[in-house]
Amino acid sequence: MSELTALTIAAARDGLKQKKFSAAELADAHLAAMEKARALNAYVLETPERAAAMAKASDARIAKGDAGPLEGVPLAIKDMFCTEGVRTTACSHILDNFVPPYESTVSAHLWRDGAVLLGKTNNDEFAMGSSNETSFMGNVTSPWRRQGANTPLVPGGSSGGSAAAVAARLCLGATGTDTGGSIRQPAAFTGIVGLKPTYGRCSRWGIVAFASSLDQAGPFARTVRDTAIMMRSMAGHDPKDTTSIDIPVPDYEAAVGQSIKGKKIGIPKEYRVDGMPAEIEQLWEQGRKWLKAAGAELVEVSLPHTKYALPAYYIVAPAEASSNLARYDGVRYGERVAGRDIASMYENTRAGGFGKEVRRRIMIGTYVLSAGYYDAYYLRAQKVRTLIKKDFEDCFGQGIDAMLTPATPSAAFGIGEKGGADPIEMYLNDVFTVTVNMAGLPGISVPAGLDGQGLPLGLQLIGRPFDEETLFSLGQVIEDAAGHYTPEKWWA
Repeated sequence: MSELTALTIAAARDGLKQKKFSAAELADAHLAAMEKARALNAYVLETPERAAAMAKASDARIAKGDAGPLEGVPLAIKDMFCTEGVRTTACSHILDNFVPPYESTVSAHLWRDGAVLLGKTNNDEFAMGSSNETSFMGNVTSPWRRQGANTPLVPGGSSGGSAAAVAARLCLGATGTDTGGSIRQPAAFTGIVGLKPTYGRCSRWGIVAFASSLDQAGPFARTVRDTAIMMRSMAGHDPKDTTSIDIPVPDYEAAVGQSIKGKKIGIPKEYRVDGMPAEIEQLWEQGRKWLKAAGAELVEVSLPHTKYALPAYYIVAPAEASSNLARYDGVRYGERVAGRDIASMYENTRAGGFGKEVRRRIMIGTYVLSAGYYDAYYLRAQKVRTLIKKDFEDCFGQGIDAMLTPATPSAAFGIGEKGGADPIEMYLNDVFTVTVNMAGLPGISVPAGLDGQGLPLGLQLIGRPFDEETLFSLGQVIEDAAGHYTPEKWWA
């Protein structure tokens, strides 16, 4: 049965149609793998009964010739997505045992197309983190190890559980959310593919909010094709989300393997940051060579406001978080800690329910929105955001089809190695990814090589608004050249 967990989504889809195995067998194989891999802490909730029922229903539809695009494909859902009747906590103590009475639009689209729910995956609390170490449910351990060492590594964050589950073959694909790099960074750290779509391409309805103008749902999978297959099901207009864009959803899978001859690929000179490891620069150069060999034209471009993106992001995102998280007051839902009056109840509930990183960001956000500081910080950051967006528009206006950059400034680091005394050290992990969110653009991370210690590294492609198809065609070129990366199984 273990060979079933090694399948891609495309191969599983074809095998199910040809009745080489059943959806029930496919689900059972993954549930067995999950049981043996609990040391990774990738899942915060396993749903074997629901998986069995959904797989049985898929087998019935396949038998009738009524299979959906994802019929019988076992997936994992990040614990930021509300799932009807299934506990959803955002991996925070304040949402202990919250069971939503409704389904997020993205997960509803997946179930509509026949996918099977295996469980909910771990994430940084309220998606605030770059290493999956802030989760109230405990940190996720990456399935990867440095060569010759047993140091436990982070899977990246905030979608670390989803990335680890896909890399360790505990699901065929998974959902994530990306606010400043939370799909692309963990994808790079774990050697898989992760796509952050254009803002508005996937509905945010039913996703626990972090920073509403930045959050976007996206897929994780082990191949570019699988990511494209998932994306077609996840995308689509949703009248319940006012930021959802009403444009047709293309056949993303059809873009995989298309020629990239004549495509103009921008190489932003500002992404050559001080202190960047030589192997990241070498990987970037290798990526340029692969795309050039496939017929693309490489052009150096300038994004002059890139250096302001990270500080601006860490003003805008906490400001929106402080507003969004004000709803957790111990009255309407979530955990409640009593106090002598309503004010002390609010204080006690939030102090006891929120973790250290969430409290830090709420305080930063409240500060930059306060009287006397709003203009100096928040308003200025929004102006910088506009300039960052214009930098990209200027480049795309000159005929650039996409841009190639590193995905992360390093490979995965050890649990506890960063951010203890200086949280800014952790925030710097998002240096290559936050511009994409600030500008609302699509970005994809594709595995492109291994570092000197045998850990995966990713390259990032940034596209025009709603042009994920070009990213899939370019990503396939990199995947074909670089190959696939699988961690050695030490956890079973």
